[in-house]
Amino acid sequence: MSGLATHSGTVGGAVAALESGVPAIALSTGGLAAPDPVTTVNAMDPTVDFAVRLIDRLRVRARSGPLLPEGVGLNVNHPGVGADGRGTASGVAVTFQDRQPVLAADFTDSGDGTWKVEAGPELRPGARGGDVEAVGAGRIAVSPMNADWNTGPVERAMTSALVAGLRP
Repeated sequence: MSGLATHSGTVGGAVAALESGVPAIALSTGGLAAPDPVTTVNAMDPTVDFAVRLIDRLRVRARSGPLLPEGVGLNVNHPGVGADGRGTASGVAVTFQDRQPVLAADFTDSGDGTWKVEAGPELRPGARGGDVEAVGAGRIAVSPMNADWNTGPVERAMTSALVAGLRP
Protein backbone atom coordinates (compact mmCIF):
# COMPACT_ATOMS: atom_id res chain seq x y z
CA MET A 1 0.00 0.00 0.00
CA SER A 2 0.87 3.65 -0.35
CA GLY A 3 4.54 4.55 -0.65
CA LEU A 4 5.55 1.01 0.31
CA ALA A 5 4.17 -0.46 -2.93
CA THR A 6 7.24 0.59 -4.90
CA HIS A 7 9.38 -1.43 -2.45
CA SER A 8 7.12 -4.48 -2.46
CA GLY A 9 8.25 -7.77 -3.95
CA THR A 10 4.59 -8.63 -4.50
CA VAL A 11 3.94 -5.48 -6.53
CA GLY A 12 7.35 -5.81 -8.19
CA GLY A 13 6.45 -9.32 -9.38
CA ALA A 14 3.18 -8.04 -10.81
CA VAL A 15 4.95 -5.14 -12.56
CA ALA A 16 7.49 -7.58 -14.03
CA ALA A 17 4.61 -9.68 -15.39
CA LEU A 18 2.96 -6.59 -16.89
CA GLU A 19 6.25 -5.61 -18.54
CA SER A 20 6.17 -9.01 -20.25
CA GLY A 21 2.55 -8.63 -21.34
CA VAL A 22 1.16 -11.00 -18.70
CA PRO A 23 -1.94 -9.85 -16.76
CA ALA A 24 -1.17 -9.62 -13.06
CA ILE A 25 -2.76 -9.11 -9.67
CA ALA A 26 -0.63 -8.20 -6.63
CA LEU A 27 -2.50 -9.49 -3.56
CA SER A 28 -1.61 -8.44 0.00
CA THR A 29 -3.15 -8.92 3.43
CA GLY A 30 -3.13 -6.43 6.29
CA GLY A 31 -2.66 -2.72 6.71
CA LEU A 32 0.16 -0.38 7.52
CA ALA A 33 0.31 -1.04 11.27
CA ALA A 34 2.91 -3.47 12.58
CA PRO A 35 1.41 -6.87 11.81
CA ASP A 36 0.53 -9.47 14.38
CA PRO A 37 1.62 -12.74 12.74
CA VAL A 38 -1.36 -14.80 13.96
CA THR A 39 -3.93 -12.17 12.90
CA THR A 40 -2.25 -11.78 9.50
CA VAL A 41 -2.21 -15.54 8.87
CA ASN A 42 -5.88 -15.75 9.90
CA ALA A 43 -6.74 -12.88 7.54
CA MET A 44 -5.25 -14.76 4.61
CA ASP A 45 -8.34 -17.00 4.35
CA PRO A 46 -10.73 -14.10 3.64
CA THR A 47 -8.08 -12.61 1.33
CA VAL A 48 -7.87 -15.79 -0.73
CA ASP A 49 -11.67 -16.12 -0.79
CA PHE A 50 -11.92 -12.58 -2.18
CA ALA A 51 -9.18 -13.27 -4.76
CA VAL A 52 -11.11 -16.30 -6.05
CA ARG A 53 -14.32 -14.22 -6.32
CA LEU A 54 -12.41 -11.42 -8.07
CA ILE A 55 -10.86 -13.75 -10.64
CA ASP A 56 -14.22 -15.49 -11.20
CA ARG A 57 -15.81 -12.06 -11.80
CA LEU A 58 -13.04 -11.13 -14.25
CA ARG A 59 -13.51 -14.43 -16.12
CA VAL A 60 -17.26 -13.95 -16.46
CA ARG A 61 -16.88 -10.37 -17.67
CA ALA A 62 -14.04 -11.30 -20.05
CA ARG A 63 -16.25 -13.73 -22.03
CA SER A 64 -13.26 -15.82 -23.12
CA GLY A 65 -11.19 -12.68 -23.76
CA PRO A 66 -8.43 -11.16 -21.65
CA LEU A 67 -9.24 -10.86 -17.94
CA LEU A 68 -7.82 -7.32 -17.77
CA PRO A 69 -7.06 -4.69 -20.40
CA GLU A 70 -3.61 -5.05 -21.92
CA GLY A 71 -0.95 -3.51 -19.70
CA VAL A 72 -3.26 -3.10 -16.69
CA GLY A 73 -2.86 -5.01 -13.44
CA LEU A 74 -4.47 -4.77 -10.04
CA ASN A 75 -2.90 -4.07 -6.68
CA VAL A 76 -5.31 -5.57 -4.13
CA ASN A 77 -4.90 -4.85 -0.42
CA HIS A 78 -7.22 -6.82 1.87
CA PRO A 79 -7.49 -5.62 5.48
CA GLY A 80 -7.28 -7.91 8.47
CA VAL A 81 -10.70 -7.45 10.07
CA GLY A 82 -11.55 -8.18 13.69
CA ALA A 83 -9.39 -9.09 16.64
CA ASP A 84 -8.48 -12.44 15.09
CA GLY A 85 -8.25 -11.23 11.46
CA ARG A 86 -11.03 -13.56 10.25
CA GLY A 87 -13.72 -10.87 9.93
CA THR A 88 -15.40 -9.76 6.73
CA ALA A 89 -14.30 -6.56 5.03
CA SER A 90 -16.94 -3.81 4.96
CA GLY A 91 -16.77 -3.44 1.18
CA VAL A 92 -14.59 -3.08 -1.88
CA ALA A 93 -13.20 0.26 -3.08
CA VAL A 94 -11.50 1.08 -6.35
CA THR A 95 -8.63 3.24 -5.17
CA PHE A 96 -5.32 4.78 -6.15
CA GLN A 97 -1.97 4.25 -4.50
CA ASP A 98 -1.74 6.87 -1.77
CA ARG A 99 1.53 8.74 -2.30
CA GLN A 100 2.31 9.29 1.35
CA PRO A 101 5.63 7.94 2.55
CA VAL A 102 5.01 5.49 5.34
CA LEU A 103 8.49 5.30 6.82
CA ALA A 104 10.44 8.24 8.20
CA ALA A 105 14.20 8.09 8.58
CA ASP A 106 15.91 9.45 11.67
CA PHE A 107 19.62 10.24 11.30
CA THR A 108 21.85 10.49 14.39
CA ASP A 109 25.46 11.64 14.32
CA SER A 110 27.46 9.06 16.25
CA GLY A 111 30.21 11.60 16.86
CA ASP A 112 32.91 9.45 15.30
CA GLY A 113 32.32 10.37 11.66
CA THR A 114 29.54 7.85 11.21
CA TRP A 115 25.78 8.22 11.28
CA LYS A 116 23.13 5.92 12.63
CA VAL A 117 19.93 5.62 10.59
CA GLU A 118 16.69 4.31 12.01
CA ALA A 119 13.37 4.09 10.19
CA GLY A 120 9.96 3.96 11.77
CA PRO A 121 6.35 4.33 10.74
CA GLU A 122 4.99 7.79 10.17
CA LEU A 123 1.32 7.20 9.50
CA ARG A 124 -0.91 10.04 8.39
CA PRO A 125 -4.58 10.04 7.50
CA GLY A 126 -5.07 8.46 4.10
CA ALA A 127 -5.80 10.56 1.03
CA ARG A 128 -9.47 10.60 0.08
CA GLY A 129 -10.08 7.74 -2.33
CA GLY A 130 -6.68 6.16 -1.73
CA ASP A 131 -5.69 2.66 -0.65
CA VAL A 132 -4.68 3.73 2.87
CA GLU A 133 -8.09 5.29 3.53
CA ALA A 134 -9.95 2.23 2.23
CA VAL A 135 -7.99 -0.38 4.18
CA GLY A 136 -8.07 1.80 7.31
CA ALA A 137 -11.87 1.76 7.02
CA GLY A 138 -11.93 -2.03 6.69
CA ARG A 139 -12.54 -2.07 2.92
CA ILE A 140 -10.62 -4.01 0.31
CA ALA A 141 -8.57 -1.62 -1.83
CA VAL A 142 -8.34 -2.47 -5.53
CA SER A 143 -5.92 -0.12 -7.29
CA PRO A 144 -5.36 -0.42 -11.04
CA MET A 145 -1.69 -0.20 -11.99
CA ASN A 146 0.58 -0.50 -14.98
CA ALA A 147 4.26 -1.04 -15.61
CA ASP A 148 4.78 2.41 -17.12
CA TRP A 149 6.73 4.52 -14.65
CA ASN A 150 6.10 7.56 -16.83
CA THR A 151 3.59 10.28 -16.09
CA GLY A 152 0.75 11.45 -18.30
CA PRO A 153 0.57 14.21 -20.91
CA VAL A 154 -0.23 16.97 -18.40
CA GLU A 155 2.91 16.29 -16.38
CA ARG A 156 5.01 16.04 -19.55
CA ALA A 157 3.67 19.41 -20.76
CA MET A 158 4.37 21.00 -17.38
CA THR A 159 7.92 19.62 -17.40
CA SER A 160 8.42 20.88 -20.97
CA ALA A 161 7.42 24.36 -19.82
CA LEU A 162 9.82 24.17 -16.89
CA VAL A 163 12.83 23.21 -19.00
CA ALA A 164 11.99 25.29 -22.11
CA GLY A 165 15.06 27.17 -23.27
CA LEU A 166 17.39 25.31 -20.89
CA ARG A 167 20.76 24.59 -22.51
CA PRO A 168 23.33 21.94 -21.62
